[in-house]
Amino acid sequence: MTLPTLLDIEASGFGRGSYPIEVGLARADGSTCAFLIQPLTEWTHWDPKAELLHGISRGRLQREGYPVRQVARWLNDELTEPGIAYSDSWGYDNTWLSLLFHHAGMLPGFRLEALRILLSERQQALWSHTKELIIREQGIHRHRAGDDAHLLQLTYLRTLALAAGA
Repeated sequence: MTLPTLLDIEASGFGRGSYPIEVGLARADGSTCAFLIQPLTEWTHWDPKAELLHGISRGRLQREGYPVRQVARWLNDELTEPGIAYSDSWGYDNTWLSLLFHHAGMLPGFRLEALRILLSERQQALWSHTKELIIREQGIHRHRAGDDAHLLQLTYLRTLALAAGA
């Protein structure tokens, strides 16, 4: 079985003025990767509450982040072949992805879709409980893009098996 490619984005905050600070993928083969994004000069919004969640400081992004264009190019390299990635927070992630590509002066070579379109009603009913169980079992560090994408993929697999009665 081919796993869906999952994408997760961490951001400077929520709402107006927020921007992507980290993007992570869980690939179809189960491997994961993530990149910090160097904020552009005009990206000034910073929510200290968001920083408490993801633990990434603006200073760290400036030191260790990759330029916007490089991250957009990497995403296209990774996702053009599958052509699609899924997100559990499509509304936010799609907005931040659009912002990233706009500022990179590029178009995405893939679509981002809502993860829920892949889930049966049974999987949706099992989702929250299963996700929390996996977090506890595996000690997953939440609110880092690569780890969250991996968690979504694991939750997808487990709910699929449970829904099938395995």
